[in-house]
Amino acid sequence: MDSSIVVTINARARGRHGHRRRGERALPAGGLAAGAAVPTIGDPQALAFAREIDRLQRQVAALSARPVDADEAARQRLARELHDCVGAELAATRFALANVRTWLPADAPPQCEDALALVQRSLDAACNATREVLADLYAPRLDAGLVRTLSGWIRDFGARTGLRTSFVCAADGRLARLPDDAALAVFRVAQEALANVARHARATGADVRLDCTPQALTLTVADDGVGMPRGARRRAGHYGVAGMRERCRAFGGALRIVSARADDPHADARHGTTVRARFAWDALAGAAATRPLDDTRGQPS
Repeated sequence: MDSSIVVTINARARGRHGHRRRGERALPAGGLAAGAAVPTIGDPQALAFAREIDRLQRQVAALSARPVDADEAARQRLARELHDCVGAELAATRFALANVRTWLPADAPPQCEDALALVQRSLDAACNATREVLADLYAPRLDAGLVRTLSGWIRDFGARTGLRTSFVCAADGRLARLPDDAALAVFRVAQEALANVARHARATGADVRLDCTPQALTLTVADDGVGMPRGARRRAGHYGVAGMRERCRAFGGALRIVSARADDPHADARHGTTVRARFAWDALAGAAATRPLDDTRGQPS
C-alpha cells in the first residue's frame, strides 16, 4: 500500500519541448527527514518547499502522538479506578478480617485460625499485586529528570522481580533538558520492555542502555532469556510492541527487536531478546513540555 504524500511544488521548469509546467513530488509518509535533499528552483520556491516539508513533519508527528496520548490517558483512568475502587475494597476487607479475628471465640477449632491465616495471605498478595500494577500504570514524577527516574525504577524493578539489572547512560546534557512528554515516552518504552522480560523471557537478568548521537537518543534493553515466539513481534498489542513502536514514531524514531525464537529448537536456549528504540533529538526537544497528560502523575497514595 502506497503511503506517499503528494506535495505540489509551486515552481515551474521547462519540459523536453520547452513548455513550462508545474512539478509534483511524492514524499513517503514518515520519511520526511530533516536535511533531506529537495529540489530548489529559486530562493522563494525553496523556502516555500521547506515550509511545506516542516508542516508535513509536524502533521505526521501529531498523528503519531494521538494513540500515545490515548494510551496514557487510558492508563491514568484505569489507575484511578483501581486505586479508588479495588483499593478501597481491599482496605475494607482487611478491616473486616481483623474484626473476625477479634470476634473469634477462644475455644474455636484450630481450622478457623488456619483458614483466617490463608485469607490473610491471599489478601496480602492481592494488595501487593494491586500496588505493583498501580506503580506501573501511574506516570512517574520526572522532576529529577529521565536518567535518575529511570535508574531508580530499574533498581526497584530488579528488587521486585529478583532479576539482575544494570543501567548504563551516556553523559549528555540534552538528557537533563528533555520535556516531560519526551522523557515519559522513553521511560514507558523501557518500562514495557522490562515488563516483558519479567513476564515472558524466563531471564536471569536485563541490561539497559541510553546512548546518544548528534541525531538520536537510543534506548536498548537486552535480556538473557529464551526469546520471543515466531510472529510475536507482528501481533498487534501482544508484548506491548505496538505501543512501544507508536511512542518511537511519535518522536521521529523507530523500534527494532532482535530475538532468538522461543520455539526454534536450533536456537541458543538463552540467546535472549534485544529491544532497541530510537528517538530523534529534534522531535524530543520539540515536545510540548507544558502539556500535562494527566494531573494524577506520580505514585498512588
